[in-house]
Amino acid sequence: MSMKNVGKIQLGGKKVLIPEMNTVAARLFAATFRSFGVDAHLLQTYRGLDLGRKFTSGKECYPCQVTLGDILHFAEEEKERLGGNFRSENYIYFMPESEGPCRFGLYNKYQRIVLDSFPELRNMHISALNTKDGYSVAGLLQEKEVLPFRKAGYLSLVVADILDRLCWRVRPYEKEPGMMDEFMEQSVSLMEKTFEEHGVQNPTAPVLGRLKEILERGRRIIEPRISPKPRIGIVGEIFLRMHKDSNQDLIRTLETYGAEVVNASLSEWVNYVSYEGLRQAKKKLKLNLKLLRLSQIRSFTKAMLGFGVTLFYQQRAQREAYEQANNVLDLAEDHKISYLEKTLDRAGVYSFDVPTEACLSIAGIIHCAKEGYNGVVNVYPFTCMPGTTTSAVVRPLIRKWRFPYLDFPCDGSSQPNREAAVRTFMYQARQHFMRHGREKTHEERKNWKDAGIS
Repeated sequence: MSMKNVGKIQLGGKKVLIPEMNTVAARLFAATFRSFGVDAHLLQTYRGLDLGRKFTSGKECYPCQVTLGDILHFAEEEKERLGGNFRSENYIYFMPESEGPCRFGLYNKYQRIVLDSFPELRNMHISALNTKDGYSVAGLLQEKEVLPFRKAGYLSLVVADILDRLCWRVRPYEKEPGMMDEFMEQSVSLMEKTFEEHGVQNPTAPVLGRLKEILERGRRIIEPRISPKPRIGIVGEIFLRMHKDSNQDLIRTLETYGAEVVNASLSEWVNYVSYEGLRQAKKKLKLNLKLLRLSQIRSFTKAMLGFGVTLFYQQRAQREAYEQANNVLDLAEDHKISYLEKTLDRAGVYSFDVPTEACLSIAGIIHCAKEGYNGVVNVYPFTCMPGTTTSAVVRPLIRKWRFPYLDFPCDGSSQPNREAAVRTFMYQARQHFMRHGREKTHEERKNWKDAGIS
């Protein structure tokens, strides 16, 4: 494996390929890169799945097959388009990673091996961010651009979350079918231009101003006479719950059977990475204080301050954006990661000391069960350890609470009983809704009152 072509690689002067996990987030993130002079493009997704499967054994995590297929399909099309002018060294594949037992940490290493098996692709770079330093972009951009991009990039993820939640909040109640999908395409394009134009400066004011306009227009698409519907939460592995092709457009399917859906956010994971970095730095600092290791004390004190400042900024930026949004339309907000840790501690069923996405999923399921939701779906790759851990831990709780719950493992196959499972789950969710109702938001109460609905 050519290690010189994988890691933190400068993005300037190359065509940077951004994988599509969440469509809105990827588009806004790429636009933010372009604002900083990076030639960033969104990779078309799910068109090369056969290639991804061809060069994997089947033991890999399903998102690995999807993302590998995306880059191989792009390379094939680019070689065909450019012919003899194709040079793989002109491209950088942007593939972050994570630490811990999740196999996501090995994606870019394995994909590097596959790319190296093609002589014409050996010089294609893979630029990777890592959870060890909280997804710092130091080493990818010029030093003076690192902090401004960090702020603008995080804001792009928060805004993408809000736009998605606007869509899921409005689409089940739209006045005419298709109105919200058309509105979302226009709105995302508008927000792309805003980030591309203002990202390199302080984008907060123009972005939040544009966001307010979009929310106000989106609110008017709601038909207030449509009765409220069961609210369904989605948790699980971040790629599959966000990537609609891989999860067979689960959110739209749930909406078809009468749900209003809230998916766990992308920025929640970024906040978790910073929070976990802070937790680990504190633990290691405490240990080295006992052992009087001065050099290690300095190192972990610096790390603790770095993660702490980053988390503080992220939470403040997220809160400011949601406050702007909720002045117009009530949307589901994220809890602080510290709240989720306390939720697990009180439940006594899992610990943040086991750092996987199960921490967020289990706490998210407890949150849904206790705060007015009518069901929850756990989406994860087939054989995923955090996903199956989540399922094993929460099932006794779900049975005790009689709360509708659905495991939704994905491996790319069309399972014949999947639709029946979703329909059964939604029947249970409607029964739960009829028995317990759901917590009405301020916006819902206002809409129903304006329409003469008690």
